Amino acid sequence: MTWSTGLTGLAVGLLIAVVTAPVGVSGAVFLLPVQLSVLGVPSPAVTPTNLLYNVVAGPGALLRHHREGPLLSPLTRRLVIGAAPGVAVGALVRVFAVPGATAFRLLVAALLMPLGLWLVGRTLRPTRPVPAAEPSPRAVTALALVVGVVGGVYGIGGGSILGPVLVGRGMSVARVAPAALVTTFVTSVAGAAAFALLSLTGSGDVAPDWRLGLVCGVGGLAGGYLGAHLQPRLPETALRLLLGALATALGAVHAVQSLR
Repeated sequence: MTWSTGLTGLAVGLLIAVVTAPVGVSGAVFLLPVQLSVLGVPSPAVTPTNLLYNVVAGPGALLRHHREGPLLSPLTRRLVIGAAPGVAVGALVRVFAVPGATAFRLLVAALLMPLGLWLVGRTLRPTRPVPAAEPSPRAVTALALVVGVVGGVYGIGGGSILGPVLVGRGMSVARVAPAALVTTFVTSVAGAAAFALLSLTGSGDVAPDWRLGLVCGVGGLAGGYLGAHLQPRLPETALRLLLGALATALGAVHAVQSLR
């Protein structure tokens, strides 16, 4: 890793985390196109490198949210119980089923674009929120399991998917954000460990780029703390629109890159 690559990774990690931490997203999902197109990380090593970024960057936002209130809520526990085993399965799928960058980008686009558009639509034309609109505890755990598998494939920890879905179902951003960030951190630790073990038994670019992941994570550590500090000062509608717009934009970027 050159000095210019390291500085670029540090700056990108910081800027992404400042924007995404207020809505409960670590930012790794937006680091993907930068790693693939600018920093030149090979596939599938880009996935564990992203997970390593989450591990290093996560405590910044979590520390700030902890000062605002407890992190280990019932929602957090249900999400972690479902997502942690799922991310290990996702790591196996990533290595043996979709190692190529093109198929990977198409999957990201197909997932995030509809999800982002759905959340923007629900925010601009809201239905009256009622407690029954929220998913049941079992449904939350089942969703987290599926998202854990997806997060293991993409290297995003799952918060960028759980956030839009749960907020779109009527939960507040202030409630979802810390739970999604804790889930992202725990699943990223599990996912990075799974990829490290797979790299010992397989061939190809399976292990994370340790130096780049650490450098980007240091930037995300500072940016996540600043972003979480901004979250209580931003209106709920703006946060929902930001989360939906980010998911849509990222899906579009990956769709364009895959067509190229």
